[in-house]
Amino acid sequence: MTATQATRKPSILKGFRDYLPEQMILRQEIINRFKAIFELHGFDPLDTPAIEYLEVLTGKAGENEKLMYAFEDQGGRSVGLRYDLTVPLARVVAMHQSEIVLPFKRYHVAPVWRADRPQRGRFREFWQCDADIAGVESMAADAEIVSVLTDCLAAVGLDNSVVHMSHRRLLERIAMAAGIPQEQAAQVYRSVDKLDKIGAEGVRKEMVEGGIEASQATQVLDTISISGSIEDLLVELSRRLQNDANAEGAIAEMTQLFQLLHQMGVPNDKAVLDLTLARGLDYYTGPVFEAKVTEPKVGSVAGGGRYEGLIGSFGSRSISATGVSLGLERIIEVIREHGTMPIPTAVAQVFVPVVDRNLGSAAELTSELRARGLKTDLSLLDGKSLGEQLKYAGRRGIGLAAILGPDEAARGVVALKNLVTGDQIELERAEIVQSIERMLT
Repeated sequence: MTATQATRKPSILKGFRDYLPEQMILRQEIINRFKAIFELHGFDPLDTPAIEYLEVLTGKAGENEKLMYAFEDQGGRSVGLRYDLTVPLARVVAMHQSEIVLPFKRYHVAPVWRADRPQRGRFREFWQCDADIAGVESMAADAEIVSVLTDCLAAVGLDNSVVHMSHRRLLERIAMAAGIPQEQAAQVYRSVDKLDKIGAEGVRKEMVEGGIEASQATQVLDTISISGSIEDLLVELSRRLQNDANAEGAIAEMTQLFQLLHQMGVPNDKAVLDLTLARGLDYYTGPVFEAKVTEPKVGSVAGGGRYEGLIGSFGSRSISATGVSLGLERIIEVIREHGTMPIPTAVAQVFVPVVDRNLGSAAELTSELRARGLKTDLSLLDGKSLGEQLKYAGRRGIGLAAILGPDEAARGVVALKNLVTGDQIELERAEIVQSIERMLT
């Protein structure tokens, strides 16, 4: 080892992070809640490699592909790190059609990588929590996905979130009604998708710079800015886009989708029609949606939509699909800032100190608690005073300590101390497990 190597300070790449235990505990709690919701809705788990052949990842995500980590491996193969979980899903369905039962409902929780500019709530390595349905053309699948999304956000206390919904074909037909050629529709999507960031004038300017006439850009912005109830918006759109069969088909799909959401119990104020929503990924073809939190303004915390041609792009038969991706990093940021759910600081529920070096008694009590499923930390500070051991447990964020010293053992009791309030009670040894279970619930 050289002197330079020996003295170099430990560092980490910008946009990447270490997750210390306190951070991981919250992350795992959120992920576990999401997984429970996914499985409640009948979704099965799936995992895929972090690295894919470059040809698998390219030609599907538009501008986002500029952020891909792509390189040549030691075998001379062109490969890339996955930038989302949807493209790998499409590859899986195309590869394993003989093994997969359609409709295929899967969830996937895993890291993805994008060489983006790090900023608040945006990192180069981040986790997505996805749920998708492949093999269903009806709006029932899209409604199920939005229902999963609202249930997931409710499970972590994000009651100040709203799912904004639109339809890719609506934006396309609005553009065409303004005289914009279909081949320029992608420019409209990309520009309108930035409306929250750069405003209407910024969007107009970008469309004009992309080759769209100023009057056409103005007409698009005028249409997507109409307001009113969902029913009124759809009626007005039908009027403006009359005699356009593709537009009427999209309007009919959105009408059915909102009806299904109501029947599935999604509150009316949790899913709204937002014609300014475009979604930046090129593979979306039908209904699209984003969940936004009103405060703090960190942007979208989840998004998704229907993609008809992505699976077929791998040479398989065309299979319809729709899905959603929850952005774990931004959701954690909102939870930490607003305390929307209890934030655990330790995995262990109970701490058992060793009193007067009587490790045997402490170990027996620990074994008894663990046998009942209580997450119990047996002190490894033998020789330290009881006070020092309890202070250590408190710093760890453990809430309860079960103390079994010689005096307690002689009287057949266990002292149970609340390490947050400092309160302490004595309980019969035979009652300790049930008492701790009641306290924790």
